[in-house]
Amino acid sequence: MKLSTPLHLAVALLFGTAGFMGCNQPQAPETRAAPATTLTSYFADSETGVQDGNVRLIPITTPKGQFKVWTKQFGNNPKIKVLLLNGGPGATHEYFECMENFLPKEGIEFIYYDQLGCGNSDNPKDTSMWSLPRYVEEVEQVRQALKLNNTNFYLLGHSWGGILAAEYAFKYQQNLKGLIISNMMMSCPAYGKYAQDVLAKQMKPEVLAEIRQLEAKKDFDNPRYMGLLEPNFYAEHLCRIVPNPEPVSRSLGKINQSLYVTMQGPSEFGISGKLTNWDRVADLPKLTVPVLSIGGKYDTMDPEHMRMIATKVQNGNSLICPKGSHMSMYDDQQTYFTGLIKFLKAVDAGTVQPGAAL
Repeated sequence: MKLSTPLHLAVALLFGTAGFMGCNQPQAPETRAAPATTLTSYFADSETGVQDGNVRLIPITTPKGQFKVWTKQFGNNPKIKVLLLNGGPGATHEYFECMENFLPKEGIEFIYYDQLGCGNSDNPKDTSMWSLPRYVEEVEQVRQALKLNNTNFYLLGHSWGGILAAEYAFKYQQNLKGLIISNMMMSCPAYGKYAQDVLAKQMKPEVLAEIRQLEAKKDFDNPRYMGLLEPNFYAEHLCRIVPNPEPVSRSLGKINQSLYVTMQGPSEFGISGKLTNWDRVADLPKLTVPVLSIGGKYDTMDPEHMRMIATKVQNGNSLICPKGSHMSMYDDQQTYFTGLIKFLKAVDAGTVQPGAAL
């Protein structure tokens, strides 16, 4: 992905936003904050031996033996390291490539990661492995291998990745510095109800009737099913940029259907897989780590529910993208990344204001 110009990037990294904006009124040397990251340190080699783009295959121990998952580090920042959990379930890290246009110039390190069964990682082709508790332990093994800890470890989960990130935090929040739940409700029953009671009613009655007929017959492989959903549901609520940005199409084009259908069901229009009854709303007050809940006005998820998440946790912020859908990082990029970066820097500085809307 194309980055900012070297001069702009160097200025942003060497001086920080506040220092750059205040260049006409320089602070006294004794009060000027030292830059956390420089251009040189951000792009410093972190590997020894053959340089391979900071790719690492991490061995994962599972009940069915050992497998390898793929990760790739982008940049170096000892204080802010964001591990990305893709959605689907079963998509790939690739739709996160838009991060490359926003986070490096802020000196923020991020780590691509394909979960087991996804993208470049091993695929055991065993549906018993598609389990939320097992994926939580996988994330913990990845954290340990990458030597992430509560001085630098931020977990950003999008969609299904948001469920995984939240579930990880409920068990291991002592390892986290910050948690970002992106475009995901904390109750799958509420998600299904929102799809049924709100989003379905926005469709043309004849379109909805035909979709329901196909679902009643379980005729999900019928091209007509996705032919109806794509223009009438996906283009409205999944990603409002049509055709989809290339990284989105590439990632979703590689989705592991076995994993997706097992956990989610046949489509984004409601939920009917293993996650159908997942609900953690009552447990949200147990989260003490700083939490950012991101949603979109046109999301497949209820924006009011996602706003509510920030009020239930002990130290939460919300960010509802007014032009965004489920892929708000694409169809409302400026809102999404401005808020995300603001949150990451506030957590790092210890200045998060609980209950704030970013």
